[in-house]
Amino acid sequence: AAEKEGARDLVVIGGGPGGYVAAIKGAQLGLKVTVVEKRGALGGTCLNVGCIPSKALLHSSQMYEEATQQFKSHGIVVSDVQIDLPAMMKQKDGAVTGLTKGIEGLFKKNKVKYIKGTGSIAGPNEVKVDPIDGGEPVSVSTKNIMIATGSDVMPLPGVDIDEERIVSSTGALKLKEIPKKMVVIGGGVIGLEMGSVWRRLGAEVTVVEFLDRICPTLDLEVSKEFLKILKKQKMNFKLGTKVLGAERVDDGVRLRVQPAAGGDESTLDADVVLVAIGRRPFTDKLGLDTVGIQTDSRGRIEVDGAFRTSVPNIYAIGDVIRGPMLAHKAEDEGIVCVEHIAGGPEPHINYDAVPGVIYTDPEVADVGKTEEQLKELKIEYKKGVFPFMANSRARANDVGGHNAVGLVKMLADAKTDRLLGMHIIGKNAGEMIHEGCMAIEYGASAEDLARTCHAHPTLSEALRESAMATAFGKPIHF
Repeated sequence: AAEKEGARDLVVIGGGPGGYVAAIKGAQLGLKVTVVEKRGALGGTCLNVGCIPSKALLHSSQMYEEATQQFKSHGIVVSDVQIDLPAMMKQKDGAVTGLTKGIEGLFKKNKVKYIKGTGSIAGPNEVKVDPIDGGEPVSVSTKNIMIATGSDVMPLPGVDIDEERIVSSTGALKLKEIPKKMVVIGGGVIGLEMGSVWRRLGAEVTVVEFLDRICPTLDLEVSKEFLKILKKQKMNFKLGTKVLGAERVDDGVRLRVQPAAGGDESTLDADVVLVAIGRRPFTDKLGLDTVGIQTDSRGRIEVDGAFRTSVPNIYAIGDVIRGPMLAHKAEDEGIVCVEHIAGGPEPHINYDAVPGVIYTDPEVADVGKTEEQLKELKIEYKKGVFPFMANSRARANDVGGHNAVGLVKMLADAKTDRLLGMHIIGKNAGEMIHEGCMAIEYGASAEDLARTCHAHPTLSEALRESAMATAFGKPIHF
């Protein structure tokens, strides 16, 4: 029989960005909270095998590329620059370990109970936990349950991942050697980020994408400009191409491909193939059927505006429900959901103010609507575009066109001038986008941004110039 735990106010299944943040917030609001996590480390996909380790490798590989390609033009001469891959991986692993242990510390500080095990719903007020150390199952009774189990790698039929030669993003983060040839299946965020890491370190990278464009959720003008920049960096692309299957040959992989529209088959050989066609909600063995919780055609748990499932005291947030699969979106949902559980108002999130970032070089960041969405919604808009090649800080830092690439694009309501979207390609785009988030959250106009003083010389001035182009029809410096 399962051992009984004392009753809790909230049990959170999943200790990723959504779950652990919700747990801490709940405890701060006076709830007795338990988190169940099966990985043995907190932080979820994001911290362990996603956002954090990939950013570490992106930063390290970027430093190597700068040293080998850009230092000389800045008057810095270095010779015999070499890659020590084990040391690079050690730095990445150290960052992950430090941060996961940090969350455990925050749990102790906030009196959140943490159980290492696989959680499943045994009833509306009961969570069963199978400990990862193989001990007896534990039963936790609770007033409320929050499902924050995240997402998993989307498999591709005919391409079996072994995490050695055919890898998911997880395997791509821990390759033992730099591949000579790498094929990335999927021209989305994960594929382009991981492809960039290995390209910088010396791999010949080819991206195979079923659609005729990369990053389909990006504004089309931005997506086209981004593709141009990546091609200039010697990343190869096969767009409008379908992968039929993969087989291991000798020390590599052979892919069978054909045009998405139909046509002759051909093959692609690679040392490593990265499958990055997206992610899917993770609800395996969660016990949803025990309490009659439904999922939609894409496996997502259906919730109302307060993140309640069909069982009123069971909630779901993050990648297992609708919306973009982003760590910060899950965090926001976790916080407003738990505030409501603790007696606060009905949750509200303005999803138009949730940013997205691609951490390539240059970075790509956006918030709000794309031009295509505004056309579809039949909203009359005006736009302003300003290139970084006309920005003084980008030019001062620039050498050989590495820094002064990209643009800022703004979209505002044609009648009211209210900011509807901001799109950036450029250095530090991921940091600068928050000016757009704040503006959209507060209902600012393009003129508000255009009349806000920006320090000179900064990259952020390009945002102001773009706002001028949107509000007044013309920027100053272009």
